[in-house]
Amino acid sequence: MATAGTYPIERSAGEIERLEMQSEAMRFDASVMLDRIGVAPGWRCLDLACGPGGIVELLAERVGARGRAVGLDADPVFLEHARKRASARGLDNVELVQGDAYRTGLPRASFDLVHVRFVASTAGRPEALVAEARSLARPGGFVAFQEGDVSTLRCYPPLPAWDRLAQALEQAFAREGNDIRLAQRLFRIFRDAGLEDVRYRPFIAGFRSDEPMAGFLPATIESLRGAILRHRLMTESDLEDALAQCRRHLADPGTVSTYPTVAQVWGRRPQ
Repeated sequence: MATAGTYPIERSAGEIERLEMQSEAMRFDASVMLDRIGVAPGWRCLDLACGPGGIVELLAERVGARGRAVGLDADPVFLEHARKRASARGLDNVELVQGDAYRTGLPRASFDLVHVRFVASTAGRPEALVAEARSLARPGGFVAFQEGDVSTLRCYPPLPAWDRLAQALEQAFAREGNDIRLAQRLFRIFRDAGLEDVRYRPFIAGFRSDEPMAGFLPATIESLRGAILRHRLMTESDLEDALAQCRRHLADPGTVSTYPTVAQVWGRRPQ
């Protein structure tokens, strides 16, 4: 939870599991991005709005004993979960702190890398979040965002119930002032923020019925249930019917689905 933005997803039952499943599915591509940035032993890195883990462990593995991987989140339950994970893996170079991703209060110009994933699009005010991240990076340090474009959230064969849920998902975020197609604008936002040597790497993931992420859309809708009903985007009975149809369809071995396109964008703070 980013606190200064308007984040409609609730920490309901299963939300930690959903976020961990998402992180695992994105692990390979997150690693590619960190490799291209060149994260090295001794670096001090920050994962803003890390949730129950984010990429903190990936950072900790790369920066080693001489480095530091800091995760910041507003939710104490998420942070406690992340602490237990780091401790169980013997990651002594991890620090987890509670705070607002948009107003961290952390020392300015103190990190070699500041990373944010799926926050600017889901909690709003992307320019403000990029500005905060830029201020936390040291001169010559990196700012890296990963944000989605929901236009590629599809299933094959198509299903009207899936389409209704995908539309409700996008509308729920839009009603809160958020743009879950932000990936289309992220490169320009970085350049406008004065970051240098801005890079752009989009990717899209797809899933079969026997993979954990096949249930991503229904799981996310459950965490958005309150916002969907509050904004009257669907009635409760319509929502339950669409969820049931969607789960049956996704369990069919002949069904596949695609995730939102994720744009990885990173650049340097000027010296």
